[in-house]
Amino acid sequence: MTHARQHRIQVVAHRGASEDAPEHTLAAYRKAIEDGADALECDVRLTADGHLVCVHDRRINRTSNGRGAVSALELADLAALDFGSWKYRGSLHHRDEEPDWVHRPEDPAETSVLTLERLLTLVADSGRRVELAIETKHPTRWAGQVEERLLTLLKRFGLDAPATSEESAVRVMSFSARSLQRIRAASPTLPTVYLMQFLSPRLRDGRLPNGVRIAGPSIRIVRNHPTYIERLKRAGHQVHVWTVNEPADVDLCVDLGIDAIITNRPRAVLDQLGR
Repeated sequence: MTHARQHRIQVVAHRGASEDAPEHTLAAYRKAIEDGADALECDVRLTADGHLVCVHDRRINRTSNGRGAVSALELADLAALDFGSWKYRGSLHHRDEEPDWVHRPEDPAETSVLTLERLLTLVADSGRRVELAIETKHPTRWAGQVEERLLTLLKRFGLDAPATSEESAVRVMSFSARSLQRIRAASPTLPTVYLMQFLSPRLRDGRLPNGVRIAGPSIRIVRNHPTYIERLKRAGHQVHVWTVNEPADVDLCVDLGIDAIITNRPRAVLDQLGR
């Protein structure tokens, strides 16, 4: 067993078990919890009437049977839509039967729009420790209100001010350093993750924005710049990598001592890690 394999890598379900069920739906997160994921990842956006919903894109066209920008729609508008059958339609050609998450009239909640509040309730009721990695999406017309609403909601669940960062069951991630700054200012012990799609020359030496202790590079950065990962680790930072679906990439993350793997396939990754 290599040294790297000895530290336990956290397996994080990206938008839920999103290979098996429609992303960001209750069905996908239930499946991820059943599959044994250590944590759940979700993107949050603010609706026109101030609710945080778990939707990745700025517009709902790809993942629902509706159209328009999340920020311009009210929760009631979104709640009337189906956020599940697009995935089923796309997979009909290689399935003989309906997968068990398919939108059924008796339980439309499984594939309707998911509020962050409902996801927090699911986690609270899961019967074990399940962490949450919440990504704030920017730019948005609501700017700092996103972080404000997020902290208010976390407070209701007693998750906004952990005694220490290590104990926190929640972390906030963003490509926006400004977003993470707002979180740090309001709640210094809430861990923050700076997401990176490309390696900017400014951060090549392993530095992260002020106060951020966790780097969130894409798997492409990890593949192309393994020595950068070593620099981050030397600087004392944790490294959480997205989106890791291929077995070879999982092995690479293990070899580099990555702390968390964010994947659409939590069960497969746990199996590969021998869990």
